Amino acid sequence: MSGAVIPHPSAGPETQSRAQPLPEPSDPNLCIVVGSGPAGVACAKALLDQGRRVRMLDAGLTLEPERMGLVEKLKGSRPEEWSAADLAAYQAGMNPDVGGVPLKLVYGSDFAYRGAEEHLGVRYDNVGLRPSLAKGGLSTVWGAAMMPYAERDLGEWPLRLAALEPHYAAALQLTGLAACHDPLEELFPLYTSNVTDLRPSRQAQQLLETMGRHRAALASLGIRFGRARVAVQGNLAAAKGGCVYCRLCMYGCPYGYIYSSADTVAQWGNKPEFSYQSGVIVTSAREAGEGVEIAGYDRATRAPLVWRCSRVFLAAGTIATTGILLRSLGAYDQTVWLKDSQYFLMPLLLFRKVRGATREWLHALSQAFIEVAVPGCQEPTTHIQIYSNSDLVNQAVAQAFGPLQGPLGFVVRDLHERMLVAQGYLHSQHSSRVAVCLRQDPASGKERLELRGEPNPAGKARIRKLAYQLCRHARLFGAMPLPVMLKIAEPGRSFHSGGSFPMSAAPQGFQTDLLGRLPGWQRVHAVDATVFPSIPATTITLSAMANAHRIGWEAVRAMAGGKEVE
Repeated sequence: MSGAVIPHPSAGPETQSRAQPLPEPSDPNLCIVVGSGPAGVACAKALLDQGRRVRMLDAGLTLEPERMGLVEKLKGSRPEEWSAADLAAYQAGMNPDVGGVPLKLVYGSDFAYRGAEEHLGVRYDNVGLRPSLAKGGLSTVWGAAMMPYAERDLGEWPLRLAALEPHYAAALQLTGLAACHDPLEELFPLYTSNVTDLRPSRQAQQLLETMGRHRAALASLGIRFGRARVAVQGNLAAAKGGCVYCRLCMYGCPYGYIYSSADTVAQWGNKPEFSYQSGVIVTSAREAGEGVEIAGYDRATRAPLVWRCSRVFLAAGTIATTGILLRSLGAYDQTVWLKDSQYFLMPLLLFRKVRGATREWLHALSQAFIEVAVPGCQEPTTHIQIYSNSDLVNQAVAQAFGPLQGPLGFVVRDLHERMLVAQGYLHSQHSSRVAVCLRQDPASGKERLELRGEPNPAGKARIRKLAYQLCRHARLFGAMPLPVMLKIAEPGRSFHSGGSFPMSAAPQGFQTDLLGRLPGWQRVHAVDATVFPSIPATTITLSAMANAHRIGWEAVRAMAGGKEVE
């Protein structure tokens, strides 16, 4: 940020409570990772694999016991045995409409989003992004879509795709991947040979087959496609277990087949070199001598806490990590910007309906990926995920018809059997952004983190142009997009956001180096999407994990006196 006033990294706010006793002496082998989301576990994995001791600090909110009881009840039986009452309770609260789901819940609970205003002081103005204090972070509620970045989309990055590739492979060892070999691999390699299978829905299969017959024509338009890739335990012919196609994916899988980093944390519980401390809020960090002091407090009692370690890796999510860094710098009343991948939603109608689509046992996650990147053009990729019939789609259609759904029931049924939903994302270059500013009340000392959306009209124009382009070539898809029902979301609604402290080869101000460190800092690393120089359109989680793993791996080299990343 031009003109930013950056305090010396040894300076820290009053909240660091230097008078508090330190729970343990500085340990040159101890690294602290803040946050248990996908980036946090990926970074921790890199540290553990190189012999470092890791303590993970986390707010650690979990599902309510009564909700967990319902999950266990469904998990203990087959989908055809579930009662209507249990299903209704499990699916409660999502309230979809033609604009999508206002806030994605899991198991009927909003626990993944609780406590943000209370503990992070977040205030929103036209912003759809939300932080999570849950164990596992936003991986408790995500859609599990997994796609790497392409070289053409990393123009602002100070490193190339080759630097991420081995770390994509490492991340996929944690998550698993349901995918298949298809022409998408030409631009987006799988980075793993250990894939499982998910059966596509009949609607998705029809779409893919139609597109397959027109593959060359679509390629000339810069459109490539294939089956969706998702972090789900799919099916293997030689092994039992895996997806049972119960249709409940968007509400949370009762069998636990959708990856959550909380599961990885639980699996590491028996590792002597790993410890997990939940129920804490980290507020700031400062470098002190040959180590780092981290300040925070107990989430339940508000008692101040201080930790010491050799290095700290901040993976608390883009909002929380941004707040920690601003507070650590004492950078009040200064603005940084979160870049965003603009999110949009548009229905498509298949030319040929799929009879019985509403009764088909299927998975309800993304079924197909469509990547739009015009050949010979430097414009970045646009990413589209295709969803087929689900309870959420049916509820949105019913709500759109309102009281007419009874008299026009035959029309509604026809729509259910034809309708797909395209969920799209733009590169941050063409998207809105979110201004973030840390404020402090001079009288009370109470802090707030203000987020203000700044829409980009050019992004909306770009999406509308794409929608009408797809309409002109509808025969190549076997489906007609409905631009009149296009919904362009507010900034941050994609949850694909970051870059408030972007990496740079020569960092200045609020930029970080290739190890996520601010100028003058050596031992405090931001490792989540907070350090992304831009947000490409393809899904963010896999790349966030890969980059966090890369930083953790390279930081150990730095600790051991090896050559730093150039």
